[in-house]
Amino acid sequence: MLDVMRDTLLQEAKAIEALADRLGPPFFAAAKLLLDCKGRVVASGIGKAGDIAKKFSSTLSSTGTPSFFLHPADAVHGDLGMVGKEDLIVLFSNSGETEEVLRLFPALRQMGVKTIIITGKSGSTAAKEAGLALDVGVEREACPHNLAPTTSTTVMLALSDALALAVMNERRFSPSDYALVHPSGFLGRRLLMRVSDAMRKGADVPLVAPDCTFIEVLIAITKAGAGAACVVDGDGELLGLIADGDVRRHLVTEGASVMKAAASEVMTPNPTSIGPDVLAIEALELFENHPKKIGELPVVQNGRVVGLVMLKDLVRAGLV
Repeated sequence: MLDVMRDTLLQEAKAIEALADRLGPPFFAAAKLLLDCKGRVVASGIGKAGDIAKKFSSTLSSTGTPSFFLHPADAVHGDLGMVGKEDLIVLFSNSGETEEVLRLFPALRQMGVKTIIITGKSGSTAAKEAGLALDVGVEREACPHNLAPTTSTTVMLALSDALALAVMNERRFSPSDYALVHPSGFLGRRLLMRVSDAMRKGADVPLVAPDCTFIEVLIAITKAGAGAACVVDGDGELLGLIADGDVRRHLVTEGASVMKAAASEVMTPNPTSIGPDVLAIEALELFENHPKKIGELPVVQNGRVVGLVMLKDLVRAGLV
């Protein structure tokens, strides 16, 4: 079985290399049409070619080119109304004789919509009907019986990726641009999430006065479910921080007597803080690189405490 798997991979890789060697003016023209499209790129196909068309459309949309998938059967039953004159139709059909695809051409010509066909048969009807034909034909399928679409679909998919990435490169589409259309993805979170998006606010931030007793600080931390309390003055300006580590250290060294101590006596004065508009990933880096092992950062704006960001919350948000 491994021999069959290995042979399949090698045959498909060889077919992709062969296509790369014969890339020429038609492929450049297709990329130029995609790049210059003032509307949306409409990908269409049926069966396995349709699945590749869906992937192509998704890749375009996520890399800076507006696109959607249109099923050929739905198109000829009214959904062609979704297509505008400035759109570009990219059709996928290995045989180039798919009936549902061929039915689209008369209407598309009348609408004045430009068309590209990606096909394995350069002499097919679809290749002759389309404004531009891209030949992705292969010598044979990897299937031992030369029946199941394997090599042909792999090459078709590879070319669609190549076209999408060529256009993306010309658009100077950056990681930041990618994050904007993937806000829930890992990269999106790292490039877009601000401290203000992850910080605790309001009643979830324990604020205590400098003359509060140690026991009152413990109650405030416990009630808020946080790992630290911010010591603030009457204007809400940050004076210090009392973290779980400070609590344990004072209990070990001073015992029960510390319960009567004032917050100002046990706090860490002038603690490291961060602004609400800073990227959350920078807060994570601050946690990781801080000379002391810290798990909380007061969030300060114009000198006043507006929140508390905790390392465990950043981890929970999926930044690592």
